Amino acid sequence: MSGIGLISALLTTVAACQPASESNTAASADVEPAAETSYQCGGDGFLQTRLFGGLELELNWTASDLKCEGMPRPDGDGARLRFAGDANDGRRIAFIISLPELQRGAAGAELQSNVTVIEEGQGRFFSSADADVCWTDITYLEHIADSDAVFSVSGNLYCVAPLAEINGDSDVLIRDMRFRGLLDWNAS
Repeated sequence: MSGIGLISALLTTVAACQPASESNTAASADVEPAAETSYQCGGDGFLQTRLFGGLELELNWTASDLKCEGMPRPDGDGARLRFAGDANDGRRIAFIISLPELQRGAAGAELQSNVTVIEEGQGRFFSSADADVCWTDITYLEHIADSDAVFSVSGNLYCVAPLAEINGDSDVLIRDMRFRGLLDWNAS
């Protein structure tokens, strides 16, 4: 994939993961907003990892620190998970984990994963692209009560090589990441 094609694909992925804008009308200010289920990580959601290289960070986010989304991939193969939060130094960091081999209702080991790390507001994107350098073990997958499409999902992600910066000359290494969030197979 060319550099321009990769950047275009990343920007499309990022745009698809952004929340819909809220109305700024006076009427909406008087009404309490509905819960954003796409941003909930479940009561026991978390993300723990340490980043090395272009982003030197240790993250230990709990459900109250995180915004999560999990949905099928746009092409219908597998799913993608998005976790975002603030680092201790105030930077906003987002992770997108694409799991093309993940099947609905099935955990799995060593699932090839495409990973993107974004330093939001700074325009920095790090990605594994299509390289075979990251894998995910989905260790827990369970239906959320009263839903046949929403699952609590947790796992471990590991990468054996750094993720290259798309629009720069740096890279980021994720040796190990543990996470738990929600995956809604009916989300779009």
